[in-house]
Amino acid sequence: QVQLVESGGGSVQAGGSLKLSCKASGVAFSTNCIAWFRQSPEKGRELVASIRSSSGTLPYYENSVRGRFTISQDNGENTLSLQMNSLEPEDTAIYYCAARSGIYCYLLPTQYDYWGQGTQVTVSS
Repeated sequence: QVQLVESGGGSVQAGGSLKLSCKASGVAFSTNCIAWFRQSPEKGRELVASIRSSSGTLPYYENSVRGRFTISQDNGENTLSLQMNSLEPEDTAIYYCAARSGIYCYLLPTQYDYWGQGTQVTVSS
C-alpha cells in the first residue's frame, strides 16, 4: 500500500520561508517521478515542481516559483522536500506530494498515481 505523508505547512508573512516534506512508503522515490502540486480556488491544482533523479534530467519548476523554490529528494529516507523562499501571497494554497510510475514526469495531475493528503501554506502580505 502506497502512502505519502506531507508535513511542514503553516502561515508566514510575505518574504518568509517554509520547507515542506513528504515521506513515502510503498513506492520508491528513486525510480519514479515525484512532484509537488498546489491547489487554490483561483488556479485549481497545478504542478509546482517535479523531479526524477534516475533520469538524469533537471527538475522542472513552474515559472512563478523558479528561483524561489527548490525540490529535492533523499532516496535513502524515501522523502521529498520543497524549500520555499521569498514566499508571496500568491503562493497560498494546499500543497500536495504526488508520485507516478513511469519514465517521464507530466504536467497534469490526472497523470499521477499517488497523492498525499495535502498541507496548507498561507502567506500573508
